[in-house]
Amino acid sequence: MSRPTCNTRRRLLLAAGGVALAGTAAGFAAARPLLMNECRAQLPADPAVQALLTAAWADLDPARVWDVHVHLAGTGDSGRGIELSERMQTPLRPFDYAQRLFYLNAGCAHRAPGQVDESYIARLQNLCADAPAGFKLMLFAFDRAYDEHGRVLPLEGSMYIPNDYASEVARRAPERFEWVCSIHPWRTNAVAQLQAAAEQGARAVKWLPPAMGIDPASPRCDAFYDALARLDLPLLTHVGEEKAVHGPGLPEWGNPLRLRRALERGVRVIAAHCGSLGSDVDTDRASRPRVPTFDLFARLMDDEAHASRLLGDVSAITLINRDPEVIRTIVERREWHERLLFGSDYPLPGIVPLIPLAKLVRERLLDAGAVPALDALRHHNPILFDFALKRQLASRGRRLPASVFETRRHFDRSVA
Repeated sequence: MSRPTCNTRRRLLLAAGGVALAGTAAGFAAARPLLMNECRAQLPADPAVQALLTAAWADLDPARVWDVHVHLAGTGDSGRGIELSERMQTPLRPFDYAQRLFYLNAGCAHRAPGQVDESYIARLQNLCADAPAGFKLMLFAFDRAYDEHGRVLPLEGSMYIPNDYASEVARRAPERFEWVCSIHPWRTNAVAQLQAAAEQGARAVKWLPPAMGIDPASPRCDAFYDALARLDLPLLTHVGEEKAVHGPGLPEWGNPLRLRRALERGVRVIAAHCGSLGSDVDTDRASRPRVPTFDLFARLMDDEAHASRLLGDVSAITLINRDPEVIRTIVERREWHERLLFGSDYPLPGIVPLIPLAKLVRERLLDAGAVPALDALRHHNPILFDFALKRQLASRGRRLPASVFETRRHFDRSVA
């Protein structure tokens, strides 16, 4: 398998950031609709869109469908603890600055000065209102980075979303939201924080090792892993190359093989994006060649020793910088499907150029007849766009089955 192109999204965002920086509001206006999400409210009164959504929900129980990968974002203007790194707030760092602008546009909170945090949540609620009752989003907190002595490190190129904030947002709309805590395992109070989050209803733990400065293979994680196993909380962790945020960790800490330590201590691990981007050192081989991260993820999935504990989420697999062969493999490997989980990686589906439908058609992964309805839907509801797109993906007569989308059973033991 050839290595996926890794720099496409960076080039797109830098180019778009240049538009935004050069012309501020005028630049954003000029970029629509090619680059910017139009943030339309109600679903279009288009029979093709309605037919697309009807087909997407046809064999699913909406109460069992949870989007397992949804990011919270904001600027901290609500006074409820969100913090942004300096790099994301200064035009002197155009890539990071452009990312912030695009994320806020994708979340339709870019026209709400002083109310960005609340506008982002309001948009999530509106998106859910277009889905049948029972459908939910799992909202991510995002912890700070810590060093090996448990000392907090400055934000470098990311944001801080407190657990209390994510928990509060979920409590305000329990019919639509669940929440996922984020706790750095090297915090001196990490296990106590995990226990508290579980008692407050956290459904999982979210890590992004390179950005948060976490080595999943470190013995320093053992006490945290043991607590995760005891509490039966899954660890949803990024694997592979990371483009969206930056931090003090090493890129190799996203290697899927470093998750073996958690798996061997009884933790259920969800590998975000199925490791679908980048390459890593194959530490199982003496020559230590660099191979696609997805190949290492596949090796772990095919290891019977991990069959009951390793899962993958399919968020971001359709982005422009993913290798179509990765998508094909995910769709065709039926023996994996019970262990794959639907996630949108919102707000990324709201960044228009990141998911090129024409490319998926050229690769024979998507029927061209679905493109007009999908393209209309993405400006109204990026989450349902991502959901409907993944329901449409096909390769050699195979599709992702209902089990991939009915994810609730992995987080709610009351559901079979």
